[in-house]
Amino acid sequence: MVAQFLSVVLLGIHIVGGSIALLSAAAAVSTKKGATQHRRFGKWYVIGMSAVFLTSIPLAFLNNNVFLFLIALFSFYLVFSGYRFAKNKSGIPQLQDWVAVAIMLLSGIGMEGMAYMFYEGGDAEGRWVILMVFGLIASILGIVDFVTLWTRTATGKHRIARHLTNMLSGTIATITAVLVVNVDTDPVWIAWLAPTVVITPLITYWNIRTLMPRAKRVA
Repeated sequence: MVAQFLSVVLLGIHIVGGSIALLSAAAAVSTKKGATQHRRFGKWYVIGMSAVFLTSIPLAFLNNNVFLFLIALFSFYLVFSGYRFAKNKSGIPQLQDWVAVAIMLLSGIGMEGMAYMFYEGGDAEGRWVILMVFGLIASILGIVDFVTLWTRTATGKHRIARHLTNMLSGTIATITAVLVVNVDTDPVWIAWLAPTVVITPLITYWNIRTLMPRAKRVA
């Protein structure tokens, strides 16, 4: 009874946090980058996603759901690292950055391992596809961020590019959660992967725009 009540309370906070994150993400994307409003909405987005993460962990344990636990780690890292790239203009990593990227890499390995277990177990829901794709993304982003931290190149345009990539990837996770809860697809992995397929080209475009020399960008 206590566990059930706790699950209901946590789920309520989880939904409120996700709603705040989704609305704040939309507002942040639609405002001028670096402006006061953009930063304000970005902070609310981080707060909302923090609530989602902090409730996901106990919910995962209460429901014995390792799948949810790994997805929660993956999603929150994107937001946390994106926030750190926005705040840390020196490019010099701190302990929290190393811990975060290590957890991201471990979660990527964990997702790939679990994907194999689901596949071998004849997973009819197709969760192995979700974990395989997200595990690959986690590994790639984790390695890129590790190299960026190691070489201390997160400055100037490169810092902004890393901020954009990770924050927008976190936004994909937020949209995915809403889509999965409200839309049924067959197979189930379509709802999980559709936002990634649609938004990733936009992230690539914004990265090219950000890193392109100003003279060429104007032309």
